Amino acid sequence: MVQAYCVKCRAKTDIKDPKEVKLKNGRPAVKGTCPTCGTNVFRIGAMPKE
Repeated sequence: MVQAYCVKCRAKTDIKDPKEVKLKNGRPAVKGTCPTCGTNVFRIGAMPKE
């Protein structure tokens, strides 16, 4: 599971419904929501292949 830092919870959480996106400069990133509070979370870097 991919983890990201939730600003509202102030903790690292697993990303709910992760989606792989590309930034304007071409770098990969992962976007989703926090399972605890529902806030959008974001992490730069490719989604790990399992």
